[in-house]
Amino acid sequence: MNITFAELRKIKHSLPTGSVKLIAQRLSLTEQTVRNYFGAMKYDAGEIADFQLQPGPDGGIVSLDDTAILDAANQILQEQNSHN
Repeated sequence: MNITFAELRKIKHSLPTGSVKLIAQRLSLTEQTVRNYFGAMKYDAGEIADFQLQPGPDGGIVSLDDTAILDAANQILQEQNSHN
């Protein structure tokens, strides 16, 4: 799946507090791995996510090989919107 870096960061910043921890728990990952997926670069504290950045508009195009973290984030956002 391809998404702009700006869109990926927008999703991360739209998540309610505690979502990184929740996603990590749901997917049995470290919190830093989830942060790295959304563009952080602290690989010594978490795994490298399947994340390939190509130059382009809006911070570039991110090619995601595995969308499990993005899917979990979107699920949290849908749950949040259904409660509002």
